[in-house]
Amino acid sequence: YKREKRNSDFSDIKGQEGAKRGLEIAAAGGHNIAMYGPPGTGKTMLARAFSQLLPDLGLEEVLEITGIHSVAGVTRGELISTPPFRAPHHTASYVSIIGGGTYPKPGEVTLAHRGVLFLDEFPEFEKRVIESLRQPLEDNIVSISRAKGTATFPSNFILVAAMNPCPCGNAGSKQKACICKPSDLDRYKRKLSGPIIDRIDLWVSVGNVDYKKLGEDGPSSKNEQSEKIKERVTKAREIERKRFEKFGRKIQMNSEMNVKDLANMVKLKKEVRDLLDNSAERLALSARAYHRVIKIARTIADLENSEEVNANHILEAIQYRPKVNS
Repeated sequence: YKREKRNSDFSDIKGQEGAKRGLEIAAAGGHNIAMYGPPGTGKTMLARAFSQLLPDLGLEEVLEITGIHSVAGVTRGELISTPPFRAPHHTASYVSIIGGGTYPKPGEVTLAHRGVLFLDEFPEFEKRVIESLRQPLEDNIVSISRAKGTATFPSNFILVAAMNPCPCGNAGSKQKACICKPSDLDRYKRKLSGPIIDRIDLWVSVGNVDYKKLGEDGPSSKNEQSEKIKERVTKAREIERKRFEKFGRKIQMNSEMNVKDLANMVKLKKEVRDLLDNSAERLALSARAYHRVIKIARTIADLENSEEVNANHILEAIQYRPKVNS
């Protein structure tokens, strides 16, 4: 089977180096990521290009994904040979996203298994839908209970969320003033609860791009092609796979490590641990957010082919926490 070509490429997106770096880390370790910034800054383009960074699927994964899509009745009688990219609209119902029905069918969280679930206008989704993402984001499965029994579907996807800084979308924009009332802002922020914020590993700002960069012809030296970034991501995944094999763990990505795995596989030197502890105290990180910082730092180290997690890896990982108390 052949990997199907998609149109979006990272080299087509001018600027946004910070967001591209965050997406590379997300792809390498299977981490969830949220991008926030004014409308028209490239969040959707970045998300669509993101699936190009994911390593090629093995035959077992192709058969697994095709089987899921076949059960849901959304295949065209062909093998699905690329990581799925699902982008439901924010008006989508609870059942269409999570799954269900009289005879439970997979929802978007399962159709995105081994691929990407892109939720644009993230806070605009129904609060019940956002909160129901807790189980799949934590356990990589979704359980649907009905009178006739319980169905459990796999849902091991990378969440890519995009959101504006406020309901009108103009906060931080150079062109338009924000017209939101304080009550509108409060309501908007309350749509995302602490547990959901905690389950998203990386938060990256996607700001306005300098007009000079937009006018540049052709790819610049900074505008790497998706294929080049994908090579680094694939190498990092291979390093992760060998580590898990060595410790007898049947997982594939750093994001899947549990607390015991972190204790066994990520040994931090005293000065690095002290730096992490001090930063966690200053940012008031929850225990979950604390462990996620270590996982991200491990992925950054893997991208650099570094056996140890150093202070610079921890410092970069902490930068991706949301700029509010977790």
